[in-house]
Amino acid sequence: MLKPIRTESQYEASLERIYELMQIDLEPGTELGDELEILSILVKEFENLYYPMPKPHPIEAIKFRLEQMGLSEAELIRILGSRSRKSEILSGERKLSLEMIRKLNRELRIPAEVLIQAY
Repeated sequence: MLKPIRTESQYEASLERIYELMQIDLEPGTELGDELEILSILVKEFENLYYPMPKPHPIEAIKFRLEQMGLSEAELIRILGSRSRKSEILSGERKLSLEMIRKLNRELRIPAEVLIQAY
């Protein structure tokens, strides 16, 4: 029976079991497939609690997302409104406004919680 992961040793044992299950060609909806899915959820929750990933810096997130989408920094001119504003944002001279955050969230699909961080 699956139980919540509360200790490091339970976490390690869960990772080992996930590895074992991943070596099998499992079908979704089977008993072992369900076990793998539930164990993965439990491990993810444990990791989120004890090994949280820091959010990326807002400017780095913008640059990364542009690269990921195959866009140039010039695309930010359209999103942010002007070449000088784009330069000020990327250099850190100007902070993102609420309207800029909304546009970046909508156009580049960068989570708002990343963009609203203090920097």
